[in-house]
Amino acid sequence: MLVKKIGIDLGTANVLVYVKGKGIVLNEPSVVAVSTKDGRIKAVGAEAKDMVGRTPETLEIIKPMQSGVIADYVVTEAMLRYFIGKACGRFSALRPEVMVCIPAGVTSVERRAVRDAALQAGAKIAYLIREPLAAAIGAKVPIAEPSGTLVIDIGGGTTEVAVVALNGIVVSNSIRVGGNLVDDAIASYIKRRYNLMVGERTAEEVKIEIGSAVPMDEELEMDVRGRDQVAGLPRTVRIGSNEITECIEEPLQAIVGAVKAVLENTPPELSSDIIDKGMVMTGGGSMLRHISDLLTEVTGVPAYVADHPLTCVAHGTGIALEHLDILRDSLSED
Repeated sequence: MLVKKIGIDLGTANVLVYVKGKGIVLNEPSVVAVSTKDGRIKAVGAEAKDMVGRTPETLEIIKPMQSGVIADYVVTEAMLRYFIGKACGRFSALRPEVMVCIPAGVTSVERRAVRDAALQAGAKIAYLIREPLAAAIGAKVPIAEPSGTLVIDIGGGTTEVAVVALNGIVVSNSIRVGGNLVDDAIASYIKRRYNLMVGERTAEEVKIEIGSAVPMDEELEMDVRGRDQVAGLPRTVRIGSNEITECIEEPLQAIVGAVKAVLENTPPELSSDIIDKGMVMTGGGSMLRHISDLLTEVTGVPAYVADHPLTCVAHGTGIALEHLDILRDSLSED
């Protein structure tokens, strides 16, 4: 029996698991439902996400990953054990080799916490790879070449921007702004403008259905349901996409600022490569309408979204585990 090799994209919003030879076998939310009476895990992943905003007092919903790092070590370990067990199968006798993805800007303490959690959750050995490098591999960027490529990975809790060349990261910037902050901006706008309280799931639906990074000529509209702050009763309002564009401007400007900061610090030789090849966008946040157009307009460098942006990091993490000998120098060894 061969030891299973598993790549894990341990994201703020979702956990994706890649198994060598099978591809991505799991894609579930990073959410855990815990009993408030005895602290036992009641549900993990999609099952727990369905409970968000609907739990009785006996259950607590915990998101153990915040801004790409572990906020609750015990719950993260339990969540990892659940996902590793599900990927390996119930009767697997051998502990798997695991590679976990981490943001480029994490501290050595945060790196060690991720590695320890993976080992405690059942991994035989745990490697760590930085997110922009994994995203570049998953997006099929030729990272071994001396010419540079700029990768922008917009996740739920962080945005990672990096120039990748010769199997490593040359310049990088990591900011704790991502899809979750965009959702928060939408929820607070609806509350302020319409006196309507909406949950995080509704805010995310609004972003997906009508969200756009730049104003649209043909405006999209949708009905949003929530609780009236004054009357306390359920109410529906109609919202347009250009309103959403306006209210999410602040988090988008932070992402633009991160990209500019990396471009400013890029060596001139690599800058010319980036102008030729453009910027590659990955992560769930890159699926926001016209975000590539916004970045192209602001930087003057063409930006395009990779194929299957949601799964690029997980694919890259799994592929990196299969090519350890080439990438060993680029992996975190803490």
